[in-house]
Amino acid sequence: MHSAEIMSLVGSAVPETLRRAGHLACWLVVLDGAVKAGPFVRLADAQASQAIWLLESAKRRKRQSAALAA
Repeated sequence: MHSAEIMSLVGSAVPETLRRAGHLACWLVVLDGAVKAGPFVRLADAQASQAIWLLESAKRRKRQSAALAA
């Protein structure tokens, strides 16, 4: 099963373009240890992206299981 986590970046870890725009924090979606989406300036956007990654992962597993059963 895949792990989709939300990682926060704060201060100097925030990309320069976002810091110049006044953002002090941002969020990334990390799937199995690899950054897959972001940076997001709103936590709600990162959470929505995480939900999509988890849904797509579940759909992929279901298709693979069906293919193996056939």
